[in-house]
Parts: sequence; structure tokens; C-alpha cells
Amino acid sequence: MEHVPPPAEELARLDRELAELDARRAQLLTRRAWLLAALRPPAPTAAPGWNPSAWGAPAAGRPGAPAQPWGYVPPKRPSAPRSAQNVLLTLGGLLLTVAAVAFTLVSWGSMGIGGRSAVLAAVTVGALAAPAVLLRRGLTATAEALAALALVLTLLDAYAVHAVAAPDTDGLGFTAVAAAVLAALWTAYGLALGRLHLPLPAAVVLAQWPLLFGAWAAGAPALVVGWALLATAVLDGAIALWGKGTGARVTACVGGSVMAFSALMVGLTLSVTASGPLGALAPGALLLTAAAAALAGAWRAPRGFARAGGVVAGLAVVAAVGGVPAAAVPEDWAVLAYLSAGLALTAVVRTGLPRNAVLGVLVASAAVVAGALAGALPGLAAVLLGPVTLLSDVWAGSPEGFRAALGSTLPWTGLAATPVVLAVSAGLLGAAYRWWPSLARIAAPLIAREEPGSGGAAAYGAGPASSAGAPGAGTPEAGGAAVPGAGGEPGAGTAGTGGTQAPGASGAEAPGAPGAAAPGASGGPWYAGGRAGAAWFAGGAPAARRRPSGAALRGAAGAGAAVLGWGALLLAGAVLDVPYAVAVAGETALVAGLLALAVRGTGSGREGSAAVPVTALVAALAGAVSAGLLSLASEGASYAVFGALAALFAGAAVRAGAGVERAVFAVASTVGCTVLTGFAGRSLGLAPHEAAPLMLLVPALTVLFGARLRRNPVALPVELTGALGALVAVGLAVPDAPFLALVLALCGVLAAGAAVRPERRPVAAYLAAALFVLATWVRLAASEVSFPEAYTLPVTVPALMVGFLRRRKDPEASSWTAYGPGLAATLLPSLAVAWTDPDWQRPLLLGVSALVITLLGARYRLQALLLLGGAVLALDGLHELAPYVVQVAGALPRWLPPALAGLLLLVVGATYEQRLRDARRLKDALGRMR
Repeated sequence: MEHVPPPAEELARLDRELAELDARRAQLLTRRAWLLAALRPPAPTAAPGWNPSAWGAPAAGRPGAPAQPWGYVPPKRPSAPRSAQNVLLTLGGLLLTVAAVAFTLVSWGSMGIGGRSAVLAAVTVGALAAPAVLLRRGLTATAEALAALALVLTLLDAYAVHAVAAPDTDGLGFTAVAAAVLAALWTAYGLALGRLHLPLPAAVVLAQWPLLFGAWAAGAPALVVGWALLATAVLDGAIALWGKGTGARVTACVGGSVMAFSALMVGLTLSVTASGPLGALAPGALLLTAAAAALAGAWRAPRGFARAGGVVAGLAVVAAVGGVPAAAVPEDWAVLAYLSAGLALTAVVRTGLPRNAVLGVLVASAAVVAGALAGALPGLAAVLLGPVTLLSDVWAGSPEGFRAALGSTLPWTGLAATPVVLAVSAGLLGAAYRWWPSLARIAAPLIAREEPGSGGAAAYGAGPASSAGAPGAGTPEAGGAAVPGAGGEPGAGTAGTGGTQAPGASGAEAPGAPGAAAPGASGGPWYAGGRAGAAWFAGGAPAARRRPSGAALRGAAGAGAAVLGWGALLLAGAVLDVPYAVAVAGETALVAGLLALAVRGTGSGREGSAAVPVTALVAALAGAVSAGLLSLASEGASYAVFGALAALFAGAAVRAGAGVERAVFAVASTVGCTVLTGFAGRSLGLAPHEAAPLMLLVPALTVLFGARLRRNPVALPVELTGALGALVAVGLAVPDAPFLALVLALCGVLAAGAAVRPERRPVAAYLAAALFVLATWVRLAASEVSFPEAYTLPVTVPALMVGFLRRRKDPEASSWTAYGPGLAATLLPSLAVAWTDPDWQRPLLLGVSALVITLLGARYRLQALLLLGGAVLALDGLHELAPYVVQVAGALPRWLPPALAGLLLLVVGATYEQRLRDARRLKDALGRMR
């Protein structure tokens, strides 16, 4: 039984109708609920605050009452009395301030000295006294407004005193004294009237200027100005820690940050520009004092501010300590002085500073090291990428030195210290990788985890905080401080319990007990590396889960050591400008060393050990590319380097374990061999298209290699690399058609050889057939054959007969397999010739043949005949109708094509669903064909 419409279409229509009914029912229910609520008496007005009914919940006092209907806009409420009062007071205070300023600056000269003093003093005293009275009456907002007015009046008083009583005094000096007096006055005023919010922050703002303006007025040198800024910053820090009121403390924090930054910039500038070590001592003292002040504030500051203070202190110490030797050495070597000072900061882990301050200092140390390493990036990039310039002039001759081969304009003499910086950093990272357990024990109390919610302000190294039974001590999985010995040893406390275990207890708790360690955890700290820190992510606080494991950190240290050591050796050759031959041999030797490191680490199976071999592998590939490009200046060096690289990567592939690394090694070796075959063609003096068949030597070897390996994971990447080499050969042969036909035929032979293997047959067989056909067409075109049918029909007829017999034997066989190759062998070349044939006979015969093939495909439901015949018929008809279409289009008005296009889009859009159904039917019909 055939449904009209089809079941799928009817089901979709029913779903749409049911959805519309549901939407309409929900709309009617909402309207009904609102009407029921409107018929009930209104509920008492609730107190102002959060109104749940606005979100659709029943209002208080009206169970089940719905929210307001859609589109309901509540009436605007009048402004709250307190808000209106604040607006009025603000406007009034502004108007009074403007009037006072205008009186002082404009109308001052119309009164005598007595009248001026009396008026301004009376108004100021009244403005200062009024807030006290208003506060007793509960008018806080009015008192704040008058206090603001009094602040402005005191500033005008100071200006008036300078203009009348002391007009000859220095402006900066008088401003410094006035700021100090006003700051003291407003401090006392704010402390006396503690309910006012404005006086104390205003006093803090005024306190920023006395020392700075005083030093400026006295003509003090820059160093004295820096001390004045630092003293002001220390005062601000004291206010931020012990001051009264949030406003005053926030203002002091902002002002202290600005003043401290300015003082540090002054000290740093003087230290960097010092003429000698003695000249750098005084700025260094300023910087060290700033560091001491920052660390002193870190004892009481919250966690974030304590860490920021540690960062500032660390950077200041580096600038102070490193600036003295930096002033004594040449400018190019100054970076070593600062690097040494930055590395020395790591000794802070042995001090009794707060934990967060220590972390900040370590961040500063890392920032200094990162800055020193960033200075090496331009030189390293020039060494790795500079040989690219040799591609434009291959085998032009060996240059005199390494720098000449790079073609870079960098000031290499200014990078003399860069290799030393890289070598020192590599050595330290290598030492950390080698002695990681000892380093982990040293840093154990510092990196120990805290209990969730702890402020972390306890001093690092304090005895009670790290003893057994202290809150937060225990296994890292539970979020406690994982100190050595706290993971199941007798007497070690469990996390979060605050108690100690009984002697001899194993440390394991029942599942779900507070502080129970994760299953499988050995109790060692998470940062210790190896299996001891493997299970830190199994439990504990969410912040703990985001921390990397100790094995990962150790692997990162080892990887960094390998990369930095490699970069140091590369840059050393460029800085020393070693001979070209030494540079080429050195880069090749570095690649060999990196490959040895990569092979040694692959397949070790240790957790976290993959970082070092993977990094070494990536560095080896980058070094191989750089060395290969560098060798292009000389023919002998090119053969030697690429031959050595191919052998090194092949040996690495043999020694490496099964995996991605082995495949990468094999692919790199294949690429090196392919480049060598290209060099052979250039040495023989062959043109590019003549050297193309020679380039197929490596793809042929990869086919044989793949047949030898069979299903080894390395076989497919190697064969794909060989296929890319064959593609390069095809590209080289494109300019010459006969050679292109030869190369395509040889590629077809290689693909046919690969198709012998069952696992490659589904792809290689079709590829071989396509390459053979394409080679035939190219050969016919190169021979200027005008009747390709004479060559294609003898192939098409037997192919169709074979396909017919195959279909008789196996009716389920695909028509593409049986008839596709035979039809394509004639139809496609004939179509290509017909598009360039000025006569009408060939297009007519081709169109008739394509029409017959299309009809046969529709009659016998054969997909290949229908699609191939239809496509050729459509293209042939388009070729014949194209001149007339162009002629008609030229005669039409300009507006008609856009109008027709728009009309077509409208029709398609209006019948979009029908078109989709038609497309689905067509797809299903084609899918049912063979």
C-alpha cells in the first residue's frame, strides 16, 4: 500500500499541528489565570525588596496567583524620598561651592581686608560646625553635603592666605605646607565626626603632596624626590593597613600604589643610568628600602596584596642588587648581572617570610628570567630562519662565515651575553630535573596545600602550622598541607581532622571519612614527582585539582633545559661567527644529539617522561630544517647534510618504540631521501621536467617498504610521504606534456603495485586506473590527436563488454564498477574536444550518444549511465546554447536579470519544503539504483 502523502511527511505535519495546539493551550491558560487573579481582591502591598512574583512565582498572600500577563507594564513609582534628598543636597552643595569660588576669585577685591577675612572665616567655621549639629539630629546626608562644602572652603582659605598674607612666598613650598596643615585638620575632623565618610579620604588625598611638593620646592635632586615619594607610599601603606574607614583605606591603597610606582621608576632610572658602581649604590638603597617596605606590608596584607607586594619587592631587589655590577660591566653584559640577582631570589624559600609573599618573590624571579630569555628570541629566530634567504640562490658557493650565510642585519656583537644567559638557564633547569626530589623536599612547606577557605597568611616555615595534627595538615588529596611524612606515617595527622593517628596506624581511613586519602595515593606530596605525586588529582579541593602534577613539572624543567641548551649552542656559533663548514657540521651534530635524547625517552613508560622526548623531537625537526637550509649554499654540504639527516632519522626510527615518534622519524627520513633525489637531478644538469621521473625513485621504494611492513603503523605515513613526492614529480613535469604523460603512467604503475595489497586495494586500484586514463589523455593531447575516439573506443567497447558480463554474473554489482571506466574513457575526452571544436558534427554525435546512455540508465535503473550520460549531455548542450544565451542576455534590459533572479529566489523560498521533499525523493531514487 502506498501512502499519499508519504508517512514521513504526514508524521511531520502531525507534529507541527500538535505543537501549535500546545502553544495555543498555554496561551489560553495564562489568560485564564490572569482573569481569575483579577477577580480576587488585591493583596496587601508587600514591603519594598525582592518581588518573586515578577519572575512568575505566586505573590505573597495570594496562593496560586500567577504573574502579570505578557505585555503588562507596571506603573512608575515616584522616586524614593532618600534618593530625591540626595539629589537635592548634591545640587545645593555644588551651587554653594560655585558661589564660594566666584566670591573668592571674582568679588574679593570689592571688600577690605577685614571684611574679606571675617566673611570667609565665618562661612568656613559655620560649614565645619554645621555637620556636628546635623549628625545629632540624624541628618547624615545633609551633614555630608556641608562637609564637602567645608572642604572646598578650607582650600579657598589656603588660597586666600597665600594671596593676602604671604604673596611673596614660593607657591610650591606654600602648597606643601598648606597640604600638610589641611591633611592634619581634616584627619582630626574626620576622627571627631566618625559618621562622616568624606573627611578621612580627603585627608589621605591631601597627604600625598607635602613631601613631594616640599622636595620639588627645595630644588632637591631626583634621588631625594624618590625618597619623598617612597615615604609618602609608606605612609599610605600604614593607613591602608591600620586606617579607619573603608574609604580612607581604599584611597590610601590607590595613592600608595601610584607613589610607590613613581618611587620605583625614579630609583630604576637612576640605577640604570648610573656612571659606575658607586653611583648605583644610592638608587639601590632606595630600591632596597622600597622592597623592605613591601615585604613588611605583606605580613598583614590579604593574600592578593601580599603576593603583589612580594612581586614588587623581588623586582626592586633585582634592580638594586643587579644595578651595581651592571654599572661596572659593558652594556651588553648587564643582563647577566640582573639574571644572577633574579636567580638569587630563589633563596627566599629558606626564609621565614609569609607564604604568599614568598610566592610573589618567586614570581618576580621567574619574570626576570623570562625577560632575560626574551632578549634571546631575535637572535635565535635569525639563526633558525636566516638560511631561508639561500633558497633564492642555491649552490652559489660557501660563504666565509656563519653570519654571512644567515643574511641577517642583527647587531651580533650586542648579543654576546645571550648564549651565556641561555646556557645558565639551561644548566639550572637541568639541575632541577636531575635533583627534583631534593628540590621538592626543600619547597615542600611552601607549595603545601591549604585547607579550603584558609587565608594563607600564616608564615611559611612556622612550626605549628606544619606539625602533625595542625589544621590543614595531611594528604594533598584532602586539601591539607602535604608535608613529608604526613601521608600515613605514624603520628601524621589526617587532612582536616586536626588530630593525630595512633602509633602504628597505617593512615588509611574509611571511605568517605573526612580527610581520607584518595585510593591509590601513596601519601607523598603532589610535587615530588614519580608515582608518589601521581594521584593528587583524585580528590581534594577544586583549586588543588587544577595544579599540575610533580611529574609534569619535572618534565617541563627537562624540556626547557633541552631547548635552552640547544639554543645556546646555536647562538654561540653565530656570535662567534664560526666558519661555514663548522656551523653546518655543528647544527647537524646538534640534531643528532636531540634525536638521541628523543629516542632515549620514547617508550620509557614513566609518568610525565613524555615532555622531554617530545620537546627534543620537535627541536630536532626544527634543527634539521635549519641545517638543511643552511647547507644549500654548497653542493657538497647539501649532499652531506641531507644524507646525514636521512640516516639519522632512519636510525632513530629503528631504535624508537612503536608509536607516533617512530612514524615521525620515518617520515623525516623519507623527506630527506626525496630531497637527495632532487639534488641528483640538478647535479646531472637535467631540466625540472626531465628530473621528474628521477623523483619517483623514493615513492617506488616506499611502495616496496610498505609491502614489507604490511600493517605496521609506520607503513601508511611513509607511503603517504612517498605519494607527496610523486605529486612533486607531477608538478615538475607539468610544463612538458610528454614527460607529464610518462610521469602519470609511472605513478599509475606505482599505484597498481600498491593495489596488490588487500589493505590498499580500495583506494590504490581506483587511483591507478585514473592515473592510467589521465596519462593516456595527456599523451593524446601532446600528440595533437584531433579524433580521440579512434583511441578511446577500442578501449571502451571491451570494457563495456566485460562490465556487461560482470553484471550478468553478479546483478548486485555496482554500475560504476561495471560500466563507469568504459564510458568515462570515451565520453570525457570527447567532451573536452567538443568544447573546442568549431564544427557541429561532433557535439551533435556526442549529445545523441549521451542522450541514449541517459535513457538506458533510466530504463534499467543504472546510476553510472544516468549520471555520466546526463552530465555530458548537459555540458554539451550548455556549450551549444552558450552563444545564444550570451546574445539574448546582451539584448535584455539591465534590470531584468536581477529581477528574474529575485523572482526565482522568491519562488524557491515559497516552495522550500516542496523542493526539499523533491530533493529527498531524487536522492532516494538514485540511491536505489545500482
